[in-house]
Amino acid sequence: MFDIMSMMNKVKEAQVKIKSAQQELVHLRAEGEAGAGMVRVVVNGERKVMDMFIDDSLVNPQDKEMMKDLIVAATNYAMQAIEIKIKEKMKSATEGMMPNIPGMDFGNMF
Repeated sequence: MFDIMSMMNKVKEAQVKIKSAQQELVHLRAEGEAGAGMVRVVVNGERKVMDMFIDDSLVNPQDKEMMKDLIVAATNYAMQAIEIKIKEKMKSATEGMMPNIPGMDFGNMF
C-alpha cells in the first residue's frame, strides 16, 4: 500500500540532501583545455571560471584572435566537464530517496 507520510518524509529528506549537495558544488573543480594544453580553464560547480593558464608562446599580439578562440574552447570544455560532475553529485545525494516512477527522470532536475 502507498504510504503518503513515508513519501513526504523521503521528499523532505531529499530536499535537505539536495541543498547540502548544492552548497558543496563550490568545491567541485573541472578543467578544460584547448590547443594541446596551451590554454586551460578551471571552473567550479557553480559554473564560475576560477583560474586560467595561457602558455607564454601565445602572448603575441599577432596571435590575439587565436588566443581568444582557444580560451573560449577551453572554457566550453570545462563547462561540459563540470556539468557531468554536478549531475553525478546530485544523483549520489538523492540515491535511493526518490521513488522509481516510470517516465520520471530526476537526474535531469539539476
